[in-house]
Order: sequence, then structure tokens, then C-alpha cells
Amino acid sequence: MTQLTEINFDGLVGPTHNYAGLSFGNLASEHNKDAVARPRAAALQGIGKMRRLMDLGLPQGVLPPQERPHIAFLRDLGFAGSDGAVWEQAVRAEPWLVRQALSASAMWAANAATVSPSPDCADGRLHLSVANLSANLHRRLEGEETLAALRALCPNPEHFAVHPALTGHATLGDEGAANHMRLSPAGMHGPGVEVFVYGAGASEVERTRFPARQTLEASRAIARRHGLDAARTLFVRQAATAIDAGAFHNDVVAVAHEDVLFCHELAFADPAGLAADLARAAGFQPTIVSVPAAAVPLADAVKAYLFNAQLIREPGANRLTLVVPRETQETPSAWAYLSDLIADPATPIGRLEVLDVRESMRNGGGPACLRLRVQMTQAERAAAAEGFFLTPALADALEAWAVAHYRETLGPADIADPALVREIYAALDALTNILPLGPRHYRFQRAGA
Repeated sequence: MTQLTEINFDGLVGPTHNYAGLSFGNLASEHNKDAVARPRAAALQGIGKMRRLMDLGLPQGVLPPQERPHIAFLRDLGFAGSDGAVWEQAVRAEPWLVRQALSASAMWAANAATVSPSPDCADGRLHLSVANLSANLHRRLEGEETLAALRALCPNPEHFAVHPALTGHATLGDEGAANHMRLSPAGMHGPGVEVFVYGAGASEVERTRFPARQTLEASRAIARRHGLDAARTLFVRQAATAIDAGAFHNDVVAVAHEDVLFCHELAFADPAGLAADLARAAGFQPTIVSVPAAAVPLADAVKAYLFNAQLIREPGANRLTLVVPRETQETPSAWAYLSDLIADPATPIGRLEVLDVRESMRNGGGPACLRLRVQMTQAERAAAAEGFFLTPALADALEAWAVAHYRETLGPADIADPALVREIYAALDALTNILPLGPRHYRFQRAGA
């Protein structure tokens, strides 16, 4: 059987990290709209999270931030002149569009793509499909640069198939790994069961207060692209109750690792059917830890991001570790439940790791949002671009880079600063000398700006 190693590729927080409140249905994003953000602290918190997981003995990678503001998008809307001039004109004329163009949302790498490990795929290659993120304008702008970054990471077509985002269908929403889970025997040997969680069919009339971002049709399209075995692929409906409570992605109410599914009891429309289908498709009995609403109300789970956590196995550990944000510890119902859970030796989760990612959390992204899980064989790891894998020296370099180039604060009043674009270009230009991106990775570099 093929042995897989899971590598978490975290999105490096970009220098335009801000609170624009662009994500309808994301309660934290809406609540913190127009607050003053701290880009430097956000980047350092993200790098600190990566460093901590690396120190725990887990392979860790990093994905670059995207070029923001997205000047090409603004040029398409009729603004002209130098990049700085385009930005100044747009700031005066179209404040709402400017916020879309400035967003640093690509930091949440769980939305970058859906990943299927090679043992699951008919052609024996690792498949990655870039998400189209059609539910939000600021996120629809990410696809081209995400594709470039993933192809830089996975350059060898003998081992990797990196697909562009689904296009041409505004309603065919695909949100990437945030609505996708994989279960496999402990140790991740051989094929697994891939679970696509969708909110609605593309042709359905909206039945929820907040939009259902992942469609059944998009999920099926990704499964076909990746050549997945139909007998080991499930399409599971997210509960409307969960969406309306602020679970804009499945990873706000569920997380899986190896043979364990940790979820809220109100996460899925048919939890009993899911349990039966998992056992049938897997060929083994997965362990489902379903958190009762009586213990942790759904509103508390969303507030605490109890499930937007990383479920990991530390080297040599018999039980899993749950990596949670500090907000989970600060939510009494969630923390009481977890304390009881890890105290019971019969449960599969035996340790908690609390991390500070508060800047990301204020925009609605917890530890799970910040990372894209990629399970690789030894040969695939060797074929991937080495410079994207975190080492202590790379972590040091990225921290020094963020301190040198990021603003301490960024609020609505700072957006019109004409120096902002020049500062960001200088930061990203320097980053291409740290990560294996090359001197023409960003559009402004290719244009000679």
C-alpha cells in the first residue's frame, strides 16, 4: 500500500490584510468591518503557527500572498495610467471596488484548491483543482495567481495534475478544500474516502438566510476531473441550519483526519446517512465524534471556531491533537467539552494545542482556514519545489521580511495613501528572492513597474 505524508501549506498573510467586511455569511468578517487591522502582526501570527507545527515534527509548507491591490482588475473597469494613478483614481471613484481589489483573502489557503492524493486518482497522480470561489467578487479574483503558485509548487506533470478553476458558470460555486474531507485508515496507507460537502444544487432556489457557497454540480465536476472511484466518493449535504448559523464553509463545523471525523451534530443534513455511507465506502469503521448541541450550541461552535481547527497526529502519538485558536479556549462551552474529551482515554483526540491567530480570526478564518492539506508520496515530495517547504531558516527569513515591509496598522483611512502601492510592490519583489517564485512571478514585475 502507498504511504502518504500530510503536509500543510499555509497561506502567507499578505501586506494588505484589512477588515473590509466583504464576506456575507461570515459573521466575524461582517462584525469587524472597518476595524483597524494589523498586517504585520497577522503575518507573524501566521508564520508562528507554521513554525509551531514544524516544531511538533510535522512537515509544513508555505504559499505566497497574491498581488494586491489587483490593478489589472481595476484597469478592466476603465481606469488608466500608471499603477499608482489607477489606484488613486479608483479610490476616489469606486470605494467598494477598491475594497475588492485590496483584499488579502488568499491567505486562507483552505479555499485555494481541492486536493486528491494519488492513491485515490485513476491516473495515479496527485490532483489539485483551483477553486473558483464564485460566491464573492474579491475571491473570484484569486484563481489565476493560485494556479501559478500551485504549478510552481507542483511543476512535474509526471506526478501532479494542477487544474484551473471551473469557469463559465457564476452559479457553479466551488470553495475548495474548505468543503472537502478525506478519511483513510490510521497512518494514511492507500486509497481513502473523499467527502464533498455541498450546500445546494446549482439550480436550487436559495433556501437559507446566507448563501450556500458550494454546489453539488461543482463537487461532482471536481471528482470527475480527479478520476475518483465513485464507490469511494461521497457527496454530502451541509445542514441549512449550520449555514444560517455562520458555517459558510463545512470546515467551520467539521474536520477529519485519518479515520476520525470530528463534527457538530448539526453540521450535516443527514448525519445518520453519512455515518452509514462512510462505513460502506471506507471498508472500515470510521470514528465519528459528534459534538451535541446541548454541550456546545451551534452559535458557540461558530464563535469559537471549535471545528475550524487542525486535527493532526504528532509523530509517535497514539491519539490525535486538535489545534485550536485562542478563541476556543475563551468560549466556556467549547473549552469544557474539549477538556472532558481529552480526559477520556477512549476518545481519539488526546491533546489540545492553542495558537494565537487572532488577526485572521477577526476576519473569520481560523487555523484550518489558513492551510491547504496536501498528502504526498515520497516520490511526489521529492518532485515538488523544495523552497516552499518550511525550515527554521525560511521561517526566520519570512519573519524578518514581514517586519521590514509590513505596516503595523491598516485601516480605511490608510487605503488612499499613494505610497501604499509602492510599499506593497517592494515587499512582494523582495519575497520572490526568498520563495522560489522567480523575478517575474507577479504581474507588476512582468510589466516592469
